[in-house]
Amino acid sequence: MLGPTQSKVQEYMTILGLIFKEISHRKINFALGSLAVMMAVALFISFFTAAKASNRETARLMLSMGFNLHIISKDTDMNEFLLTGLPDKTMPEQYTEILASQKQISYNHLLATLQKKITWRDFDVVLTGLAPEVSPPGRKTPPMSFQIERGSLYVGYRVAKALGLNESDVVQIKGKTLKVAKCLSESGGVDDIRIQCHLRDAQEILNLPGRISEIRAVDCLCFTPTDDPVSILRKEIGPLLPEAQLFHTRAIASARAKTRQMIRNLFAVIVPFVVIACGVWIGVLAIMNVRDRQQEIGIMRALGYGTGQITILFLGKALTTGLVGALFGFLLGTGLASIFGPKIFEITAKTMTKPELSLLACSLVFAPVFAAVSSFIPTMIAVTYDPAVTLMEE
Repeated sequence: MLGPTQSKVQEYMTILGLIFKEISHRKINFALGSLAVMMAVALFISFFTAAKASNRETARLMLSMGFNLHIISKDTDMNEFLLTGLPDKTMPEQYTEILASQKQISYNHLLATLQKKITWRDFDVVLTGLAPEVSPPGRKTPPMSFQIERGSLYVGYRVAKALGLNESDVVQIKGKTLKVAKCLSESGGVDDIRIQCHLRDAQEILNLPGRISEIRAVDCLCFTPTDDPVSILRKEIGPLLPEAQLFHTRAIASARAKTRQMIRNLFAVIVPFVVIACGVWIGVLAIMNVRDRQQEIGIMRALGYGTGQITILFLGKALTTGLVGALFGFLLGTGLASIFGPKIFEITAKTMTKPELSLLACSLVFAPVFAAVSSFIPTMIAVTYDPAVTLMEE
């Protein structure tokens, strides 16, 4: 005599055997069901990976638009600043350290600069000293601006052309010796008449030790559409730097936010559509399977198989279909992302070459559940068949 537990185990083993016999007998139906799950998982993996890469790529591309936050001295003549882009007052360099030490803050990419219009070799230029870019704690990201070493000089296109300067030339600016590290290409803007060096070198040239003209930054894109970024940022920065004021370039910030939101909305529409379409596909296959097995179900009911056993039989096949489809779908989706992703997202291509194993775990859990849910209604139809009616039809 078998105990209750042994009897249950034997019963489940019998049903498991029936599931595999069903799969073996109806290979095409199982293959089509697995293909539906595989396509759903593969497309989800591909779109999810692409969405993450798109967000990273968009963020990097949007950063190329430049800094959209400008922190300058409160005494700066704003009319002059808006006309020339050059603050006429300076502030302590320590302000950068104060901002960079804040954890709960809505900005990143802090760049301290010292700028002044000077005449060099009878040519009007904008001397700009750049400090190494810093970030608040936990927000370390690749710098937006190039880093200039001490003793080096980056020369704008028109300055280099007018003064006949070439890379490796050694020049003097108000007694300070510098080496031309790079002659920049034409930008079509004020950078063409700009000469750039390390902040320390600029402070020595202008005799302004420990002073800066401006702190440039980028907002963190954490604001909602109803937020007023300027008010929030001023509340954050005001108590920290009471002698400074914030100027916000709304056009750049708005373009960044709208572009990223557009990308999110695009994938938010595509992914559910794909999943729903594949769910309908699986459901139709399950209905066809139930219809083809009406007589078989009737015989099983007549032989004493209960509602629970038949339910387990159909849902078990759906779960097996989901597992197989999830595994191959992950491999296919990862392969598609690694092949085509780097060609589309060139800046962040390296992030798409490694498989995301967390997505494999999610696929192996949710895909079988997804297949079972898609097969639920056909399964309920199957278990409600009256075996007498079915066998009479036979």
